[in-house]
Amino acid sequence: MNVYTQRVAKLVSSMEPALIDLRRQIHANPELSRTECQTTQLVAEQLRSFGLDPRILPGEVGLICDIGPAAVDTGVPLIALRADLDALPVTDLTTGPYRSQVTGVAHACGHDVHTAAVVGAGRVLAKLAEVDGLQTGVRLIFQPAEELQPGGAIDVIAAGGLESVGHIFAVHCEPSLDVGTIGLRGGPITSASDKITVRFRGAGGHTSRPHLTNDLVYALGAVITQVPGILSRQIDPRSGANLTWGIVNAGSAPNVIPGNGMLEGTLRCLDIASWERAGDVVDQAVQAVTAPFGVRAEVQHDRGVPPVVNDRHAVQLQQRAVAEVLGPEAEIAVQQSLGGEDFAWYLTKAPGAMARLGTRTPGGRTYDLHQGDFDPDERAIAIGAKFLATTALLASAELLE
Repeated sequence: MNVYTQRVAKLVSSMEPALIDLRRQIHANPELSRTECQTTQLVAEQLRSFGLDPRILPGEVGLICDIGPAAVDTGVPLIALRADLDALPVTDLTTGPYRSQVTGVAHACGHDVHTAAVVGAGRVLAKLAEVDGLQTGVRLIFQPAEELQPGGAIDVIAAGGLESVGHIFAVHCEPSLDVGTIGLRGGPITSASDKITVRFRGAGGHTSRPHLTNDLVYALGAVITQVPGILSRQIDPRSGANLTWGIVNAGSAPNVIPGNGMLEGTLRCLDIASWERAGDVVDQAVQAVTAPFGVRAEVQHDRGVPPVVNDRHAVQLQQRAVAEVLGPEAEIAVQQSLGGEDFAWYLTKAPGAMARLGTRTPGGRTYDLHQGDFDPDERAIAIGAKFLATTALLASAELLE
């Protein structure tokens, strides 16, 4: 452990109770995507208390904060650390004193942990800049609307958030990994994720005379079961193309064939080439399946995010950070998931990497993300802060070599 790593560890240890308190404040007061005004102000107040000057993004949601020298002064690109602010429309089922006070809204994906960890990393880096100065600048990005498609990463990029950025890093809670471990992977670590909506219209009627109708419910059921299978035969199975339905709406009475209905789901792919083709395959399959029933089907394909493709050299920096902060045994090799993450958009503009931050209490329960009972081990906050600050310092040092 070098002297900088020792100082980072000491600083984070001293601020850990405050970071946990910040996370609990955010958890108790969650805000949905693009409404994160209160959370934005809370984070801005924290950063100002460190002597920093955050810039709130248009719409009063999300913020950017630079630490250390500007790239225009040094000629060296900035290192960016990213967190996300938004919660989910999920009922909080946790039982702690910091349980969500907003009905039907909860931080069920760990964005409160991400935010507290990046605030902690920022506080460490601000202290180091004050005492010794940083040779290269670091930018903290707290983005809104990660859970929407298109997400807030696009807003940050449009607002100039990646200008002068040379590398960008982030963590994401991983409830299948024990706290004290960090999952890394070079190359793709998440998948492309899009929203698919299919609207059906047809001549309804009495269920006693289905032959005189366009049996929309039967057609809708055929689309549910057959289109994912067609996709699996039209797209290379190695791409992991997956269509899963989450919302089914049709009808209001058991003896009435309705005249309209709707399906909503997600389309996910492991690679960009398949992602670019899969939407057309779904559209063609829906039309082919519904044609025999005389039902009109309209497919709406909302592009979400491409895969997060970690830069392999950036992952090497993360590996060094894990070894320094936790020891090399804390590194876990993880597989690519079918989850989507709009951190992917940043990586289309600058190299970088996302890591999986272990949040499971050793020997404890494995929670699932996007569920109301998701309850991470709060020791992960300090670990995330140390890991991110150390990664930023290592990346900065390399830029100067």
